[in-house]
Amino acid sequence: MTEAVQRFQQMIDESDNIVFFGGAGVSTESGIPDFRSVDGLYHQKYDYPPETILSHTFYVKRPGEFFRFYRDKMLCLDAKPNAAHLALAKLEQAGKLKAVVTQNIDGLHQAAGSRKVLELHGSVLRNYCEKCRQSYPVQTIVDSADIPTCSCGGRIKPDVVLYEEGLDQWTLQEAVRVISEADMLIIGGTSLAVYPAAGLIDYYQGQKLVLINKTPTPRDSMANLVLTGSIGEIFSQIKL
Repeated sequence: MTEAVQRFQQMIDESDNIVFFGGAGVSTESGIPDFRSVDGLYHQKYDYPPETILSHTFYVKRPGEFFRFYRDKMLCLDAKPNAAHLALAKLEQAGKLKAVVTQNIDGLHQAAGSRKVLELHGSVLRNYCEKCRQSYPVQTIVDSADIPTCSCGGRIKPDVVLYEEGLDQWTLQEAVRVISEADMLIIGGTSLAVYPAAGLIDYYQGQKLVLINKTPTPRDSMANLVLTGSIGEIFSQIKL
């Protein structure tokens, strides 16, 4: 165990109100592609850039193309929780971790056993009719041949935040609350480049800010501890 990981362990041991804020890097180790990494979706070839396809405008104007891309690239339903997901669930069970705030939409934190999960960008596992608001499981999207349609005739939309759409205000406010009250904030697997989510770090008022990422972030200089590397490997060294 390196000196930095030992310090991480000590900070966890001394804390009882930990919040974890995570991004795509938490799920890449489960085989879910990141958008901005070297092997991510932005580096693959499509008729339109992923950011365009996953916009509200594109969803409205070209729903057939949206759902073809969405089924092909956004639904990674065989993915399993990795060491980071499992460690965070154990920290919550131990009473130390009070909430997970995530930018991911894959549901892997809940699959690992975490109960207090604030999904800033929604979840692929939830879907609803835009007309009557009836809920549908993700399998409905998988099984639909083209544009998924409700029995009432309305279009079924994934409960995910597309580009040009605002975040759910209750989720955002609750994320602000738990982060502002935390005595330790662990940020992992995010470039801290996507706003407004990245701005949540500014609400932390404590002295135990830990950043875990494979590459530098714009906020490294304000952290009390920076760990560079695989988030799963780092968490696997921590005694819970």
